[in-house]
Amino acid sequence: MSKQFRMGSMALVVLGVFAGRAHAQTTTAAQTSLNRLLSHFDLGVSAIGILNGSVSGPTQNTSVVTQPTLHQSAGNTVGVIATLRGQKSPYVGGEFNYTFAKYAETFTFTPDGSTAAGYPLNFKAQSTVNEFTLGYVAKPPHPIFGVQPFVGGGAGSIEFKPTKNGGASLPVQARAAYYYSLGVDSELTKDFGFRLGFRQVFFLAPDFGQNYLKTKQLTSTAEPVVGFFYHF
Repeated sequence: MSKQFRMGSMALVVLGVFAGRAHAQTTTAAQTSLNRLLSHFDLGVSAIGILNGSVSGPTQNTSVVTQPTLHQSAGNTVGVIATLRGQKSPYVGGEFNYTFAKYAETFTFTPDGSTAAGYPLNFKAQSTVNEFTLGYVAKPPHPIFGVQPFVGGGAGSIEFKPTKNGGASLPVQARAAYYYSLGVDSELTKDFGFRLGFRQVFFLAPDFGQNYLKTKQLTSTAEPVVGFFYHF
């Protein structure tokens, strides 16, 4: 019995060693695959300047016979953009962008071809503005003069959420948006780098679902970008 017990114990030990090695190899392989996958991704966080365009046009207010002309402009401000990028190969990549900013739309009404009491009329509506976009990114195979250029473009949505105190009690509105971007990345360390770029985002001027604010005019924001990225 003693001899059989010892032989059984040795067999269990051997099986345990092999099982441990197999588990370690499986774990290492899984970690290697995950690391290989993550090596294609980077996460950037940057400050953006938001330089808003302005539009003008007749309103779509059906309650009046003569449509006043509406001039719509938005304040310039600074916001934040977070970008998650995945690059399969130099010319095949994708990105998700989220931006946050807060600014006010200024609406100025003027009579069109007739005199009207109370014109010109001005009011402002402040909104929290969030962009959610997906896009394509391309990079040359090798850095140029020590930096990695990139170009991109895509589409998504931009949401205007009027603030509680400055939003003129207007409802939330989302607009379809599309953009292009270009810039350069410069590695500071193996994992961190500096990003400098420019974006332009196009969308219909927000009217918050109100006919008296609707001009159906296309506007855009010009956005210089300065920030950092982390390479996984």
